[in-house]
Amino acid sequence: MFWPMFAVAVGFLGLAVLGVFAVRVFVEAQRLGRQVTDSASRINKAAEDLERAAVSTARAVDSL
Repeated sequence: MFWPMFAVAVGFLGLAVLGVFAVRVFVEAQRLGRQVTDSASRINKAAEDLERAAVSTARAVDSL
């Protein structure tokens, strides 16, 4: 009777460990998603700044 109860307890413990890892993966995936969103917005802002600089440089070259 001991071994079947031990096997069930180990099975529940294994499921608990898998649950903890699943929560950790979920939290890290959310954090990664936020970082990707922040990086994309920074890249878009840099692209807009570069476009504005290119337009002003083109105007300066045309006026020469």
